[in-house]
Amino acid sequence: MIFSKLARLPALKAVTVAFVLVNSAMLSSSVCANENSTISANVSASKAPDNYRPLSLSQAISIAIEVDPWLTRSELRQKAMIDTSEAVDFLPNPVISIGLANLPTDGFAFDQEPMTQLKVGVMQQFPRGQSLDIQRQQLQELAQQHPLLRQDRKAKTKVVVSSLWLEFYRAQQIVALIENDRVLFQQLAEIIQATYSSAVGRVRQQDIVRAQLELTRLEDRLNTLMSQKEQAGGQLIEWLSNGNDWQLSSSDFTRYKRVPSELPLITSLEPSVVSLLTGNDKQKLAQKLNAHPAILAIEQRIDAGETGVELAKQSYKSQWGVNASYAYRADDQLGRSRADFFSIGVSFDLPLFTQSSQDKKVSAAVREAEAIKTDKLLALRGLIAQLQSTWSRHQRLLKRQQIFNDSILVQTREQAAASLTAYTNDAGDFSEVVRARIDDLNVHIEVLNIQVDLLKAQVELNYFFSTEQSAVVDHLGLNNQRNEVSIPATAVKVRK
Repeated sequence: MIFSKLARLPALKAVTVAFVLVNSAMLSSSVCANENSTISANVSASKAPDNYRPLSLSQAISIAIEVDPWLTRSELRQKAMIDTSEAVDFLPNPVISIGLANLPTDGFAFDQEPMTQLKVGVMQQFPRGQSLDIQRQQLQELAQQHPLLRQDRKAKTKVVVSSLWLEFYRAQQIVALIENDRVLFQQLAEIIQATYSSAVGRVRQQDIVRAQLELTRLEDRLNTLMSQKEQAGGQLIEWLSNGNDWQLSSSDFTRYKRVPSELPLITSLEPSVVSLLTGNDKQKLAQKLNAHPAILAIEQRIDAGETGVELAKQSYKSQWGVNASYAYRADDQLGRSRADFFSIGVSFDLPLFTQSSQDKKVSAAVREAEAIKTDKLLALRGLIAQLQSTWSRHQRLLKRQQIFNDSILVQTREQAAASLTAYTNDAGDFSEVVRARIDDLNVHIEVLNIQVDLLKAQVELNYFFSTEQSAVVDHLGLNNQRNEVSIPATAVKVRK
């Protein structure tokens, strides 16, 4: 019955065009419906098992930081250094000596000679100068770098996890785009096949082949994207799993876990920082980056190195010791009492023949401290270079986004409409209609790529300036609805 009705039309091309327009209108209207479905999906997700709930970006970051074994290792090393610093702040144990002195060899009698003694002594050594206090201070300074290193680790974790999460989001959303267009191409191919079979209009066999070819290409792109999605999910799961409790495997995540269909809102840089980046003031940028945890951790090492120089200088000072002894003497053979002896004394070394060795120790400590200062310079220079590169990439992406929003999106939409009109009036080719649809799909995919790359660049920028507070806020109401009527409702957002 359907074909009989179609045969009454002057050309079945009109039906094809009408189908495309109606389908596009229905798909575009589902954009608004998708917002409501997102809310209802979130409500139902709250009742669903955990394996089926979407994983938000803030949740992924929180889990990754919570289960990061690197942070636990850093805390243990800090506590170990603190314990060691307390342990070194004690004098060495005293040395007890017990001996029998001046025992005669002709009879080995304890009371035969007056010089025979049972001697008990104690000796206490003291470190050189203030080496104990200085060594304790050095260990405490090294321990103080670990909180800064953990802060830097958390900031880096945010960058890595955000990048992997956004890659997973990118693949998920592109898959949704292609899936929606594949349905449209399948229905379009069926109409073209029906038109060709009924010999109504001027549909050619190559139109059918072209439609089938594009379907096959879309299927290949889907397979590639699914592979990318699984790869991103596998890398993300490395950060979300505790090494002792692998409750969530990579296959489980890629099968059941999804990320929300809305882009997260990433906190922007402060206006003062943007002004510095725009003006390319490296001196002020360096001053700003001096407060970065990675740089502050190196400064702690510098302080410890300078303390090491003071520790090496203590080798010029003498090492002192105190000794005391009590000598017991037995009564003589006639029963007369003999006085016991008590001795006390001090000892110290004279660093006369080790001057060259001590100079070398101090020189080595000074050079090591200077080397750590060079590490700070290199780290600061690297941060500035990475910051400027990321900022330049961010600005280029903003310009590309503006070009797509102002021109390319509108032009591809007009091109698609013009190709449909030309095909309806027998002035165009079906391949042009298909090409216009593919171009429209590619443009929206590129818009999505730009948005994701912009967020990744923003996360990287926040690493340089925002490390204490989270720079990620889940957001479900971005005012950047997609400007299109032919692609079905997805989570793609285009900033206006």
